[in-house]
Order: sequence, then structure tokens, then C-alpha cells
Amino acid sequence: MPGALPPRPPEPLQRVLWLAVEPGAPAKPAEGEACNGCGLCCLAEPCPVGRLLSRRRQGACVALRWDGAAGHYRCGALTRFRHPLWRRLIGRWIAAGAGCDASFETGERLGPPG
Repeated sequence: MPGALPPRPPEPLQRVLWLAVEPGAPAKPAEGEACNGCGLCCLAEPCPVGRLLSRRRQGACVALRWDGAAGHYRCGALTRFRHPLWRRLIGRWIAAGAGCDASFETGERLGPPG
């Protein structure tokens, strides 16, 4: 039809993830800010190292570890290896020190039921 508006592009799909996060974990920093150990990126999907260790591309990484004394999550692969070469390689693979690269937004944090 002449003068008809073109069809609207489809809305981008939104994915909702329900993640079990330790109650004392810090809130997710803004994208690009320094990592604070919130663990949400690793709970959402494994990084390249996590894919090797988890043997999967989706779901929480098996290497993610909660450090209750420090009140944050850490990569178990990075903390397990003491040799400087391994630590440097793993740190590079997980983009340690590069800032938060989790582009998703977080919603309300829910406490335990009851």
C-alpha cells in the first residue's frame, strides 16, 4: 500500500535468569567498573576457562567459589593454581582486571522464603 508504514522490527528478546546468590554477595557493579566479586557473570554462564572446567556453555561455572570471610566470589581456577605462569594465563582468559563485562541488568534481590 502506498503511504503505509513499514512493519515494526521485533522487540529484542529478554532472558530472565534466577540465580542463587549468597546473601552477603555484593551487588553487581555497572558494566566497565572494577570487579567486586558479585559472581553474577560466572553464575549466568562460564567464561572460556569455565567452559573447559564445566564442560558446558550455559549455566553456572563449576569453578566459582564463595569466600565467606571476604564476602565475595572468586574464580576457583585462578585461586587454585599458584604458579605465576598459570595464574597469568588464567587471569588473561577470564579477563581479570578488565572490569565488569556482564552486560545484563539485575533485578530485585530476593531473600530466603519465609
